[in-house]
Parts: sequence; structure tokens; C-alpha cells
Amino acid sequence: MIANRISNDLIPESQLILNDDGTVYHLGLNDAMIGDTVLIVGDPDRVGLISIHFDSIDYKVARREFVTHTGKLGGRSITVISTGIGVDNIDIVINELDAAVNIDPTTRKPKSDLRKLRFIRLGTCGALRADIPLATPIASAFAIGMDGVPWHYDLKMTAEEAALADAFTKHTSWNKKLATPYCAKADKVLLNTIGGEMLHGITVTANGFYGPQGRSLRIGTSNPEWLNTLSHFQHDRLHATNFEMECAGIYALASALGHRALTCCVALANRQGELFTDDPRKAVNDLISMVLGRL
Repeated sequence: MIANRISNDLIPESQLILNDDGTVYHLGLNDAMIGDTVLIVGDPDRVGLISIHFDSIDYKVARREFVTHTGKLGGRSITVISTGIGVDNIDIVINELDAAVNIDPTTRKPKSDLRKLRFIRLGTCGALRADIPLATPIASAFAIGMDGVPWHYDLKMTAEEAALADAFTKHTSWNKKLATPYCAKADKVLLNTIGGEMLHGITVTANGFYGPQGRSLRIGTSNPEWLNTLSHFQHDRLHATNFEMECAGIYALASALGHRALTCCVALANRQGELFTDDPRKAVNDLISMVLGRL
């Protein structure tokens, strides 16, 4: 996505909220505490599963659901941070990470020399197609967002993103009571290096775990054919591959702020086959090892 950047005027205290030590409000981080590569996970418990692979750990910060470990891996500074679930939390994390590295806490103005971070989400997902085996690692070439968060910013999709979003809207006969879908794409270099030979596809970022992903417990869904419809969506030789809850927001905000982003998820469920892996911890650990090896 492309942003209409605002001026370099002083940012008021009510908009950029800082703690007494100059760290950003929710995350409790400053510039020195953030590596150039930031691994994003949903589950706070997963932070330690990743940082145990670091050569050293320099910072540990825990604020609400946002747990951060920063250290060294192969001589390079690296951060892993948990976000909790959903694009609403991604809105906090991406904005505050960018603010911590690119806004001077003393002058409250953007710095002249901006840092460009590399965001890599390591997560779990549900496969949308019956032919995707459990424990398959999936790299999101594009993400379709159902949450509506980016529409609160002065953003616009590229022509490529807009074409995919339009095709998705038409294919699904989109319910106009819902937020208009948007599309955001992965950083191509990260997709082809970190994503490597993973399955590349179109990820659907849902704004809920149950109804928005076609799950029904004691309440019926408004579209019983939702999963079947998504499983048949394809655009420009890419198929809709998986459901998750953060990717589109990361891609949209990261690209708008000048950062690079990629999401790699392991399929713990196959929604068409109604299957769930019997060893989710192994599937997650295998994904972690694969991505860290490529870093």
C-alpha cells in the first residue's frame, strides 16, 4: 500500500504517547532496543521459543500481551515480539515500532535518517484447500484484509493490489454490511529468500476466529458456503491458501511506513478436510527453525 505522508511538524503528546523513560506507550521500547529484523508472533509464550535460539539476549520487556526479546543472532541484532491476536493489535505494534525507531522522543518529530525494519511474522493458520497437507509452511505473497483498519489511514492500494481486491470482492459476492476488503503484498525479496520453496499464496486475514472464518459452534453463520467459496478463489496464477488474523494489517502498515514485511505460517488445520494436526508444537518449532536458518 502507498501512504500520503504527513508533514514533519511536532507530534502532540495525545497522539505520540511516551512513558517517563522515553519509550513508546504500549510496547515500552526505544530505538536501541529494536533490531533491524523483527520477528512477529501472536502468542507471548512463543517469544521464548524463538529467543532461545539467539546467541545472546540483551533486552526483555513485557507489557500486557506485548512481550519483546532483543538479542544477537549470527552477529546481527534481532527482535522477537508478541502481538496477541488481530489487526487491531497490529495497528499498535507496527505504529509504535516505527515511532520508536523513526521519531525523536525529545523533539517529537520524525528523524531525518529513517530506519527501515524487516518484519517477519511467524504464525499458524488454517489451510483453505483440501490439497494442502497439515504442517505445510505457507508464505503469503498477498493478503486480503477483512478488518478495515487501513481504511482509517490515508492509504491507497497499488494497481496490482487493487486488481486482486476487486477480483476477491466479485468472486465472493461481498456482503456490503462488512468492511470493504483490501489487499496488501509481501516484500518480494523476503518472499523469495525467507519464503523460498514454501507454498506461496493469497492469505485471507480474518477479523475473528469463529464466524469470520466460517466456524459455527452454537450460532449459525451468515454465509454457510464461505469456506467453499474461498477455496475456489484464484487470481493471476495464485490460489487462496489460508486463513489467519494479522498478515494483511502488517503488510499494509509496514509498506506504508517504508518497511519490508513477510508472513510465514504453518498450517495446523485443513478447513476443507476438517482436520487438525496432532502435534502443533512440532509444526511451530519446525517453522521457527526453518526461518531462523534462512536469516
